[in-house]
Amino acid sequence: MFMAAIIGSATAQIAVMARAMTPEMEKEGFDKGFAAATTAAGGLLAPVIPPSMMFVIFGVLAQIPIGEMFLAGIFPGLMLVIGFAIVITIIGIVQGFPRGDWFSRKEAFSAIGYCIPALLIPIAIIGGILLGIATPTESASVAFMIAFLVGWLVYKELEPKNMFKLFRRTAVNASMIIFMIAAANVFGWVIIYEALPQKLAVFITEITKDPFIFLLIVNAILLIVGMIIDGIAAVILITPILLPIAMGDFGISAYQFGVVICLNLALGLLTPPVGVGLYIASSMSGATPGQILKSLWPFLLAVALVLVLLSRFPSISTFWN
Repeated sequence: MFMAAIIGSATAQIAVMARAMTPEMEKEGFDKGFAAATTAAGGLLAPVIPPSMMFVIFGVLAQIPIGEMFLAGIFPGLMLVIGFAIVITIIGIVQGFPRGDWFSRKEAFSAIGYCIPALLIPIAIIGGILLGIATPTESASVAFMIAFLVGWLVYKELEPKNMFKLFRRTAVNASMIIFMIAAANVFGWVIIYEALPQKLAVFITEITKDPFIFLLIVNAILLIVGMIIDGIAAVILITPILLPIAMGDFGISAYQFGVVICLNLALGLLTPPVGVGLYIASSMSGATPGQILKSLWPFLLAVALVLVLLSRFPSISTFWN
């Protein structure tokens, strides 16, 4: 959860956590497939726990405040964390995990103290936005400076001479997203010109007029879409089509709809045939995709349950509104 608040990208979080945590969990007696599945499932927190890259893109497309979109993800993210913790607890009791040694009090406090400087990053991003001190862009700049100083001066893992490589990689990634959003605007204009949302709305409203049933249908569709198309690309393509229907014909809040589709599309990272996150976890941990999938299904069930609750109870994502 804390890594999700720092990274904001599911694939990046899976890559980092799978490489760092899987060997340590194996030392504690955990099965390699279960260890990799835990880190892979944890990657699903990144699109929901603020700050989230998918939330930023959805907020831009839906023309809603990014800070309020971040607020909408707080309770759903905590529900996912609790759901995953319950799954891990049950499996740990049944299989007798962990089998290693517990931290001593001194070691535990030492580990917590070592992590505190990194916590300044999510505090700067979320706090700056929610308190109205800075815009999301300005908060990201402040967080970058904190990350750079902490990585260079505290953890000694970041070298100033490598900054150009980081800037170049960031520019490439950002330009890809900018071009996708630009293309999505053209795509959205074509959709509106062809009156596709209105035609689709007529078709769906003939099936049901219940917002909950509508969201269940959307979840089923997006689950298939997420298996084939990358999450961010899918958000860009789906939002102009389905958001007007959700808001206009079913009275669904943009915030609730955004949380539902972002979490649903993130599931595609862990489901074949594409399953980018699944293969990243496999390559970083050394476990086969089959081993990970075997241990992953309880986590996917927990996500499905959270999605149903989010679809049924709008107040989970709109409690502050």
